[in-house]
Amino acid sequence: MSAEPVLTISGLNVDYGTDAHAVHALRDIDLTLHRGEVLGLAGESGSGKSTLAYAVTRLLSPPGVITGGAVHYHRPGGDRVDILSLEADQLRAFRWQELSIVFQGAMNSLNPVHTVHSQLTDVLAAHRPELRKRQRTSRAQELLSLVGISADRLAAYPHQLSGGMRQRVMIAMALALEPEIVIMDEPTTALDVVMQRQILRRLVRLREQLNFSVVFITHDISLLIEFSDRIAIMYGGRIVEEAGAAEIYRDPRHPYSDGLLHSFPALHGPRRELTGIPGSPPHLSAMPTGCAFHPRCGKAFEPCAGQVPVLAPPTDGPGRAVACHLHT
Repeated sequence: MSAEPVLTISGLNVDYGTDAHAVHALRDIDLTLHRGEVLGLAGESGSGKSTLAYAVTRLLSPPGVITGGAVHYHRPGGDRVDILSLEADQLRAFRWQELSIVFQGAMNSLNPVHTVHSQLTDVLAAHRPELRKRQRTSRAQELLSLVGISADRLAAYPHQLSGGMRQRVMIAMALALEPEIVIMDEPTTALDVVMQRQILRRLVRLREQLNFSVVFITHDISLLIEFSDRIAIMYGGRIVEEAGAAEIYRDPRHPYSDGLLHSFPALHGPRRELTGIPGSPPHLSAMPTGCAFHPRCGKAFEPCAGQVPVLAPPTDGPGRAVACHLHT
């Protein structure tokens, strides 16, 4: 992993709606993805993870609106691209070629009436018009081989593939143009545990082979601990903690991060009681005052209900950031 940034997000805000009743889905998001890095993004459903992915890729559907902030892609040569300012034709050329996304639920993302061959070669025809038909087919075969699928499956339709194979086809499509950044929005959620591990192991090998950077989004923090370099924890549309994966695992500073870690059973070591997190995530249209997590937090004290904590390095340790009054 390089210290050189490949994607920077600064002060990003997203609302759903534009009137006085607009819901603030993302608030003041600051993130940096480094070249060759796997950045995990974790949190419960409704925390803003997918909204962040769609905002970065300019795929937000109405009434989603980016109301502030900046998103920049940094090319290897040093040029900086303002993603939020790209015109339609520039954005079309940018997507898949420099930044691609693997959506949640491959069966909903793949066209059910087109073969795998048609869908893989369509990407190549749109972005590599100089390639002949035979070259596009050869590249499609190569892409399937990369993700561990036999080339004879090019003639298959999505419904003729298993869930794991469909998801690997989506990964192959995302890698077709060898982008610098791949955003993965809960790509293993609908799969069984064995298939999850197979896809993650292949993803790690592909990352090492092709040297792309990954933003991996999931509600399962135990998955991220295994293969992420850094993890950002989201709650209520904000990042509440960001640190190295090992640091999050050994010493989570935010009570929400600690609750997520203790919501999953350990595979090794003595038995322990799962504590989980009481209550439910807040509705974004009726957020609590102060720290959004304080109604569910067993460590809440006087400032938590009235003051929004700032994401900053804790007083007792550099190299990480936490938004919690316990560490200010």
